[in-house]
Amino acid sequence: MLEQALNKALANTFAFYLKIQGFHWNVEGPDFYQFHNFFQEIYTDVYGAIDPLAEHIRACGYYAPGTMSDMLRLTDITETNMNGQPAVMMTKNLLQANELVILSLYQAYQAAENAKELGLANFIQDRIDIHNKHSWFLKSQSK
Repeated sequence: MLEQALNKALANTFAFYLKIQGFHWNVEGPDFYQFHNFFQEIYTDVYGAIDPLAEHIRACGYYAPGTMSDMLRLTDITETNMNGQPAVMMTKNLLQANELVILSLYQAYQAAENAKELGLANFIQDRIDIHNKHSWFLKSQSK
C-alpha cells in the first residue's frame, strides 16, 4: 500500500511539474510577465520536491518510477495542450491538477503513518501544506 501511494504521489507531482513548466513556456497575453513568473514560482517549488520524494521511496526499500511510461501509467493528471488559451484558463487547469496532487499526497501520508514512517509522513505533510498554498494562489489568480 505504501509503495503504490508513494509512486502515485511522485507521478502526480512529476506530471504537475511538467504541466506547469509547459504553461510557463507558452503563456501569452497582456498579463504574460505576471503569469510567466507566477508559474515559475510554483514549478520551481514542485521541481524541488521531486528528487526528495523519490529518495524517500528508495529509503523505504522501493524503486521509484523513472520512465515517462511509468509516470503516465501512474498519474491521475491528464495531458492538456493549453497553447493559445488565456492564462486564466491555464490557471484553472493547474488548480484541478494541483488538487489531484494534494489527494495523492494525503493518501501517501496515510500510508506512511500506517507504516510508522514518521519522517516520511512529516515530509509529505509539509508538501501538502505547500500545495494547499499553491491552491490558494491558483484560485486567487483564476478569478
